[in-house]
Amino acid sequence: MHPTGEYANGADGSSAPPRGRKRRRKRLLVVLVVFTLLAGSGLLAGGYYFDSVPTPTDLKLPESTTVYYSDGRTQMAKLGAENRTIVPYEQMNDSAKQAIVAAEDRTFWTNKGVDFTGVLRAAWSNITGGQRQGASTITQQYARVAADLKGVTYSRKVREAVIAWKLDDKYSKEEILGFYLNTVPFGRGAYGIEAAAQTYFGKTVRRDAPASQQLTPAEAMVLCAMVKQPEADPNDPEGSPGYDPRRNAKARQNSIDRWNYIRDGMVKLGYLSAEEAANLAYPDGVKPIDPNAGQSGLDRPTGLVVKHVLSELRQTDAFKDKPADFIRNGGYKIVTSIDKRVQDAAEAAADIRRDTAPEAVRGQPKNWQAALVAVEPGTGRVLGYYGGNNGEGADYAGWYYDDNGEARGFGQHPPGSSFKVYDLAAAVRDKISVKQHFDSPETKEFPESGRTKDSPAGPIRNAEHAPCQPDCALWEATVASLNVTYFELTEKLGKAKVIDMATQAGVDSMWATVKGNPQPQRVELRGEPADEVARHFSTEVGIGQYGITVQDHANGMATFAAGGKRAEAHFVRSVTKGEDKVYQEQLTRTDLELDEEALNQLDWTLSRVKAAKLDNGWDSAGKTGTWQAGQSTTQNVHTWMVGYTGALAAAVWLGTTDGKPLKTKDGSYEVYGSSGPGPIWRQFMEQATAALKLDPDKYRFGTPEFPGDTPSPTAAPTTAAPSATVQPTPSEVRPSASTSARPTGGPKPSPTSSPSLTPLPSLSPSRTKAPR
Repeated sequence: MHPTGEYANGADGSSAPPRGRKRRRKRLLVVLVVFTLLAGSGLLAGGYYFDSVPTPTDLKLPESTTVYYSDGRTQMAKLGAENRTIVPYEQMNDSAKQAIVAAEDRTFWTNKGVDFTGVLRAAWSNITGGQRQGASTITQQYARVAADLKGVTYSRKVREAVIAWKLDDKYSKEEILGFYLNTVPFGRGAYGIEAAAQTYFGKTVRRDAPASQQLTPAEAMVLCAMVKQPEADPNDPEGSPGYDPRRNAKARQNSIDRWNYIRDGMVKLGYLSAEEAANLAYPDGVKPIDPNAGQSGLDRPTGLVVKHVLSELRQTDAFKDKPADFIRNGGYKIVTSIDKRVQDAAEAAADIRRDTAPEAVRGQPKNWQAALVAVEPGTGRVLGYYGGNNGEGADYAGWYYDDNGEARGFGQHPPGSSFKVYDLAAAVRDKISVKQHFDSPETKEFPESGRTKDSPAGPIRNAEHAPCQPDCALWEATVASLNVTYFELTEKLGKAKVIDMATQAGVDSMWATVKGNPQPQRVELRGEPADEVARHFSTEVGIGQYGITVQDHANGMATFAAGGKRAEAHFVRSVTKGEDKVYQEQLTRTDLELDEEALNQLDWTLSRVKAAKLDNGWDSAGKTGTWQAGQSTTQNVHTWMVGYTGALAAAVWLGTTDGKPLKTKDGSYEVYGSSGPGPIWRQFMEQATAALKLDPDKYRFGTPEFPGDTPSPTAAPTTAAPSATVQPTPSEVRPSASTSARPTGGPKPSPTSSPSLTPLPSLSPSRTKAPR
């Protein structure tokens, strides 16, 4: 309540003094002051008659940040926690009314709604080019908040004075205080005292609620302390964190200091006695900050897309070094690269728990997991992304940086023979014809790479068989996935050329085995010379021993689909706030320097892979791959299918969540690239291209000339079940220490000497594995 005798009619702590002759005198004074300021500032005095005076119900609050599909209309997710619940002034208990007056405007009940000294100071600052001055009275603060929320920039405090004057003239003090308490931001996206009470304490300001559920004076003082700075300063979040006691230690101390200031004001105004104030304790019941509060759509598969979107944006100049919740609570409109039609096809095929998944993978054991990424050739736009069924769970298709800057994801898997597409591309770039023949016996020693019968790993063995053996053309060895041929090809080219081709095509990271570390470590492939990067890997890189992500592999396929033109894979097309463009994708391409003949030979060879053939009339190319468990020749942990048409590229991985071999519901271990991820890839490609309604005749592959070669056989070689094991060479490799920034199309890497990526649980790198 008001101090006894200081205000008339103040029995409930909310009444204003009666108005009579003082109002006319005040109005005359205000007219003179405002007229002088308006004239001196070059503003029209007529603004008094035309500036609107909105009530809280008229205001449009800042929108939560919303994430959209590529059409800019279909909502994918809602971020942030902007919320407000209007409570009529007479239904509020006194705690918030008294605390806000003690905190923000102790003369509220007697002042004229305008701080004339502050107005004069602001006017002089405006005239002389000084900084903008803030409002002081609660009436002026409401005027400023209301004007800003309407999207009007009131750069001069005289305009605030005009609106405040009109407010004070038109509404009672009780009404104005009600406007203010239902409108002012309290942080964490809470607008108005009721939303704040719910957000911070899980309580209400309604006086008709049970006493135990009502906001107490001490709690109201904590909330009202936050009005001074509702959010951390984005340019200095640690040094100027605001007054939310759960943000950090400094913010808590700020809150306590201001809480004491408000308590003193409560005593001075007579709302608390000295004894009551002395017995009042700072409340410790503030709820922790929940970054997901008020959000929606994050528990779906596209929730992982949102994580990549946020990670990507944090690497841009517009959002770099901003607080974790800056984007979520910023009221932005984010348009992603994800095409709803493509995404639907990806989820229908890769979510193997659905009835829409291919029969070959549907209803299999619970530890089976698939991942699929589709990229648009020539732009790098990720059109579809499935890294798991739960957007709040593990990401098996890639990795991203979380709110704390930690790398998260399970998206790296040994690609096995699917990696041979980069060997092949490097070969045709070096003018090695796909019709060139290689010695391709069942087993072969490679002393230069340490693969002999006397070495721990032994010689290289094929996991497939082809009728052409022991003398096969490169294209035949590709279709049959002959490891002997591709190990020799990698030696011939040099592992640096193979890695360089993969890097230029789209593989930004590869995971190396490091002595003494039980988990593979991420090596950033870009930013260092290829020879330096190659030191971290052995010749086995050419047959897919080292893990890569599904996302990177998909981008590599998109580069080949685009005629050797690599674009940066990315998830964000644009970010806007109101009418302002905050961020726009930058589409750039680099050339692999693959001439037309090389591209035609690459397409021609990969189009002969049986698993890559589509039934919808599209020219298509692709490659399967598996990585085996232990010394087994039949049990596979990772299986792949990657490929492209001229309009769409996609990579599919199928493995397990626990690192155990893939075992069917019937007890069979016969799961390969062609029988597991192959059906997923084909169903997706057919459904996605149909949904995009593109003309396949516009995306036909060229025909190679094979200069100097005789026509090749038309019959494709047959394949059989794997019959031998390929063991990795025991070697000590070191992760790259490079910290060069990744382009904005992907997450910025942390130093790989101490990676924070949570890798997929897998068998120890020292155990024997065999690629296919």
